[in-house]
Amino acid sequence: MPTPGTIRGLRSPSGPGIRYDGGTYAGLTVPVEYDPLLSKLCTWGRDRDEAIDRMIRALDEYRIDGLDTSVGFHRRLMAHPAFRQAELHTGFLDDHVEVLQPACDPRLDEIFVVAAAVAHYRRVEAASARATEVEGPREPSAWKRSGRGWWLR
Repeated sequence: MPTPGTIRGLRSPSGPGIRYDGGTYAGLTVPVEYDPLLSKLCTWGRDRDEAIDRMIRALDEYRIDGLDTSVGFHRRLMAHPAFRQAELHTGFLDDHVEVLQPACDPRLDEIFVVAAAVAHYRRVEAASARATEVEGPREPSAWKRSGRGWWLR
């Protein structure tokens, strides 16, 4: 469900067959007593499939950081086979409750990998700093002491 909060970042979709009507911007604080329709996204095409494909692309481009939105729900709805086939009725969501369940965001896998790499790097860096403090500075190598390792200076 959409929630109130501050929009930290916003990238609205654009392109052929896409209409974005929004009064939102980065830094806007959406109050508790807000109208849940903060923006409107419409697409059109030569036929239903083209309009749906454009909507999927537009939803993939749409970024609203800082608060929960219904963009994920609309992505799942557009991708559902029954929706694509126009098998619609007033009980559609009752019959297809999976559309209401948030799916795992595939971008999270990439974020987790990067976060794990950064955490590992910081642990190694901290361990190295602790080892240097305990051991003290290292003596120069024999090559440096002899003057033969002039390229190491």
